[in-house]
Amino acid sequence: MYTQERTAMANLVVGGPVAVNSYDNAIVAALVENRPVMLVHAFNGGYLRPAELAASSHDKGVKLATALDPATKDARGHLWHITPGGFFGQRPLYFIESAAGQVTPPLPAGTADADTGHGDDGTPKPQRRRVTVHQDAPQSTADTLQVGLPAKVGDKWRGKNGATEDTQLWVVTVTPWGGITFVPITHPDAILGFKDHAVAKDSEARLTYNWGGDFTGTVINTFYPRLPNEWDVPYHHVFT
Repeated sequence: MYTQERTAMANLVVGGPVAVNSYDNAIVAALVENRPVMLVHAFNGGYLRPAELAASSHDKGVKLATALDPATKDARGHLWHITPGGFFGQRPLYFIESAAGQVTPPLPAGTADADTGHGDDGTPKPQRRRVTVHQDAPQSTADTLQVGLPAKVGDKWRGKNGATEDTQLWVVTVTPWGGITFVPITHPDAILGFKDHAVAKDSEARLTYNWGGDFTGTVINTFYPRLPNEWDVPYHHVFT
């Protein structure tokens, strides 16, 4: 069971030159333990959430919310899994998956523990909607995102090179400020940002050019992973 004790993982490096230190327990929880976290923006403390929380929604995007309403909390719309998805060279890649609308497929009939679902052996992995990038991003007409299952997002949100996952894989870089930046592998000159570069209530998430030109990004596009019980951290405030 995860505790609030700081995990000593000073030598862990995730996707970039900055080591995760023993104080970044939420980053360790997100990237190593795959625990759901809130992605809190560095600028105004808003958090990412799918525009639509229902599991049946596959053509809507992501937005920045500044108040955690009960409906979002009950639907786990404020929580995300950063799920391992392979490697790009030596950099680990991840999916950004919403905890809202998560569905666990039933075990095949006759399978052991089909009724109880205990353990990992043979238990199907949950189906989670992923943050997906448009093939032609970050052009002005195609810079938005969709949250959906791989087979159900629009055609232009499917694999650019034939692999379904191409447009859903991200390089996750730990920044010197203790947060993380997301870079899509299909568009390495872009980072996860916001429409019109405005970080405000209900801002629409999109890809924006990374003028820094590397995987570090900028502080304005940094997200602090936060475990749900770490919502009230000192440098974070919520606008209502």
